[in-house]
Amino acid sequence: MSDYVIDPPPVVSLPVAGSTARFPVRRIFCVGRNYADHAREMGHDPDREPPFFFDKPADALIVGEADIPYPSCTGQLEHEAELVAALGSGGRNIDAAAALDRVWGYAIGNDLTRRDIQAEAKKLGRPWTMAKGFDGSAVCGPIHPVARIGHPASGDIRLHVNGTLRQSGDILQMIWALPEIIAALSRLVELKAGDLVYTGTPSGVGRLVPGDVVEITIAGLGGLRNRVVA
Repeated sequence: MSDYVIDPPPVVSLPVAGSTARFPVRRIFCVGRNYADHAREMGHDPDREPPFFFDKPADALIVGEADIPYPSCTGQLEHEAELVAALGSGGRNIDAAAALDRVWGYAIGNDLTRRDIQAEAKKLGRPWTMAKGFDGSAVCGPIHPVARIGHPASGDIRLHVNGTLRQSGDILQMIWALPEIIAALSRLVELKAGDLVYTGTPSGVGRLVPGDVVEITIAGLGGLRNRVVA
C-alpha cells in the first residue's frame, strides 16, 4: 500500500442507468461553439472552423439531480444543455471512422458558465478557466451504455427553466459530429477511459438565479432536473 503524505482524493464517478455500477471519471473536455445558432448568439461566425476545446476538473461534477450551488464572484451564471459522451477507451491520433468505438455511453450534461467572467477574459485575452472550470460547473446525469441505446446521431435536445423553454435543437445540428470531435481532440491530448466529452450547446443560453429549476431532455436519454440554490 502506498504511503501518501495526505489522503488521496476520492474517485469521482457517475451512476450508470439501470445498474448499481458506476462510471469513474478521469477528465472532462468540452468543445466550444459547436452549434451554428449558438455561435451566432455569442457573436461569432458559424463557419466550419477547426474545433476548439476547454476543460473542467473532474471534481467540478454535479452528479445527477443534485442541487446546483450558485457560484461566487458572478452575477451571470448561465446554462448550456449538452450531450455528453463517456469514453470506455482512448488513444492518440484516433481516426474519425473508428472514434465511436471508444464511446462507452452517453449522458445529459449542463456546461454551467460564469458568463460575465468569461466575457472579461475574452476582452483581455485571458484563459477561461475560472469562467468554465469552477466548483459545480459540470452537471451530468447517469451514463446510458452504448450496448443498450446505441450511438444517437440525431434527436431533440431541450432545456426548460421553471417550465419555460429556453433551448431547443437537435444533436444532428452539431457543426462537428462526435467522431470528428474525438479525432480532433486525440491529436491534442491522449484520451483515456473515463474521459467525458461535452459536445456543445444549441442557442438559447441564458441566466440562472437561485430558486430556478432547470430541466434538460435529450431524445433517448430521458431527462435531468436540477434546482439552483443560494
